[in-house]
Amino acid sequence: MESDPDCLFCRIVAGDVPTQRVYDDERTVAFMDINPTSPGHVLVVPRAHAADLFDISADDLAACLTTAQQIAGWQRSRLKADGVNLLQSTGRAASQVIFHFHLHVIPRYEGDGVVNPLQRGPGDREEIAAAAADLRGD
Repeated sequence: MESDPDCLFCRIVAGDVPTQRVYDDERTVAFMDINPTSPGHVLVVPRAHAADLFDISADDLAACLTTAQQIAGWQRSRLKADGVNLLQSTGRAASQVIFHFHLHVIPRYEGDGVVNPLQRGPGDREEIAAAAADLRGD
């Protein structure tokens, strides 16, 4: 497995930094976030170092999503979460702080007071159509 000795999450994967690990397998490690959004907030990382969504292999990405699904199920059944947010940030503009791909698996509880990370409102239909055309390559 590729690792970066300067990467905090690589050091966590290697066991060099103490953490509350909740799951691991041949491709992923899941551990408690030390700055949780809500009780039970877990981070899922690939064992192999990948800086972000553009750097991670398709196989490791799929493994991280599978692990996140497992953790979310435990949050629902064992922590009695009413819902779950999956959050992944790529790049400084998206608030990525640690440059090792990770998924936040955030249990949500009715009335938990956590602000929805997606600030939504009606969009400009022309801007939406233009962005769709750009994404399609029109």
